[in-house]
Amino acid sequence: MGVRVKTGRTVLAATIGLGVALGVQAGEYPDLGPLPQLKIDAAKAELGKRLFFDRRISGDAGISCADCHKPENGYAHPDALSPGYPGNGHFRNSASLVNTAHKNVWNWDGRIGTNLNDMTREMLTEDYIMNMDMRIMQERAKQDPVYVKMFKDAGYGEPSNGSVRKAIPEYLKTLTSKNAPFDSGKLSPAAKKGQALFEGKAGCIQCHNGPMLTDLKAYNTGVPENFDVFLDPMNHQAFLAFVMFQGVPDYMNMKRDPGYYNVTLEQQDMGSFVTPSLRELKYTAPYMHNGMIGTLAEVVEFYNGGGGKDSRKSDKLKALNLSAEEKQDLVAFLESLSGDPLTGPGYVWSEEYPSEYPVIENWRQVRN
Repeated sequence: MGVRVKTGRTVLAATIGLGVALGVQAGEYPDLGPLPQLKIDAAKAELGKRLFFDRRISGDAGISCADCHKPENGYAHPDALSPGYPGNGHFRNSASLVNTAHKNVWNWDGRIGTNLNDMTREMLTEDYIMNMDMRIMQERAKQDPVYVKMFKDAGYGEPSNGSVRKAIPEYLKTLTSKNAPFDSGKLSPAAKKGQALFEGKAGCIQCHNGPMLTDLKAYNTGVPENFDVFLDPMNHQAFLAFVMFQGVPDYMNMKRDPGYYNVTLEQQDMGSFVTPSLRELKYTAPYMHNGMIGTLAEVVEFYNGGGGKDSRKSDKLKALNLSAEEKQDLVAFLESLSGDPLTGPGYVWSEEYPSEYPVIENWRQVRN
């Protein structure tokens, strides 16, 4: 929010005083609007739902996808930094998975831009996240009669690693915003004024556009560092494992999250992060890649001041000089982007999992 826009060589926003972005033309950007319908295979999605809430698909059976992406928090997490694999912490905020099936770029740093199959594999196998050996995961599924039937009913045959990586993304398709006031056109007067600001004076639409309200590009906006990443040994060891694997130079001396830099290794990308979707914000506080901003009002205030301080901050960001009423209207519009909580039985697996696997008869003769 609050950027000066350039499309090619044409400046679309004039600046005056403290750099208040004026004259933004929403028509220059992909339209805001409802999300497209996704085709969903019910049997595959039901299998994916059971897998998503099953801690047995992590290395020590101690953490599930849902432990970091909690339904009651918009499939994000209420802590500033996500939980990590037991014995680890984490170094970034859990992003919401609502509408993630509509993306083509994932992670705060945008390092995966292929498909949700690959994203699922990374979350399952990274040692600081779920630390799962896919061969063990396959065998655990084969020893659960419920999974054996569900995989077969979904058309996958016997349980396999590849099928797990397909079933979970099929479930994620079901996590799509539902009945948001913005989509239904039932905006309050304040939200309507907030939308006008969003598309005009505040300039938010320049990065937050399209049905997902994100351009999925990386920017440095000067978000302050969360030093719990570096002061807490559990978080720091996860950070070190990540940047070492990514090939980030001099990582032992880093005291900032490199963001998109770890993808490009270009200095101008240091501290840049992918524009987040603005949908379901009502449920997903705290905000930013490291959870450093606690409320929507504080987010608006952050951008009203032109973002934070960083030597590589995008030169698009300018102070906005919004009035108190305008800031409240903008918050009202942001709140209108949240729909019904996706916490009912259609989205959450509530049946118990077996505490032990059944004994395998004649186990000495079992062959893969």
